[in-house]
Amino acid sequence: MKGYNALTGSNVKLGRWSEYLAMREGVMRLNAQGRDLLSNDLGAVGGLLFDVGMGRYPVPPLADTDEAQAAWEADLAKVRDEGARERKQREASAVADVTHTRVQGWLRDLGHALGFEVWIAANDRSRDHEGRPLGDRCLDELPEPLRSSPGADAVRLIDVIWFERGGPAAAAFEVEHTTSIHSGIVRLLDLALGVPGSSVSALFIVAPDDREDEVRTQLRRPAFARVSDLRVRYLPYGELSQHRASIERFGQGMRPIEALARELV
Repeated sequence: MKGYNALTGSNVKLGRWSEYLAMREGVMRLNAQGRDLLSNDLGAVGGLLFDVGMGRYPVPPLADTDEAQAAWEADLAKVRDEGARERKQREASAVADVTHTRVQGWLRDLGHALGFEVWIAANDRSRDHEGRPLGDRCLDELPEPLRSSPGADAVRLIDVIWFERGGPAAAAFEVEHTTSIHSGIVRLLDLALGVPGSSVSALFIVAPDDREDEVRTQLRRPAFARVSDLRVRYLPYGELSQHRASIERFGQGMRPIEALARELV
């Protein structure tokens, strides 16, 4: 750090991650400028800066201190901007993950209240929801013949499936908070079409209210021509949030959920 400050006229301070990253930008640029004399792995420029910082080599006078300081401040601003963008992306991702899990929890509890056995996606079962695993009191494995069907690996990742007790699937839900809609549709099709004689017809894309147009656009793709036969429907967060408590208390079977869902094709 001392060598870099002396050589470039910068003002790096210890203990600030953003300033370290800005210094790294400057070191990379310095190494590129002296590539014929230094090394691609930064070992030579690192050694040079260390020796300069220890006072082993005198530093030539800086031609333009103001210019050097401006370059340092530009590097620092760049790093801070990149850090802010990355932080916002991490925060948005965390919020999306929590919301996705919360909606799965709503559907799990609704399924239990309506008398169904419930499957939670294999990769989500251990997620925390209100102090307990999302997969608590849910099926540990898919029932036969679904478990040995060709599409079993995809079906295991469907967010929530309701099963008649000791019987076939009654409904399946793909929660699409921010993720691509088409992958969820494909998993629902694997469930509906992958088992001979499967009778599940209550298939739902559960998504934020403002994603309805996106869902409809995806379902118009030629690849999903069979969707119209299977009546995949759209269940908006708003309707689910508003009515889930009353459905848990007074609902029976699939009728309450079907009343909230919207036809898509």
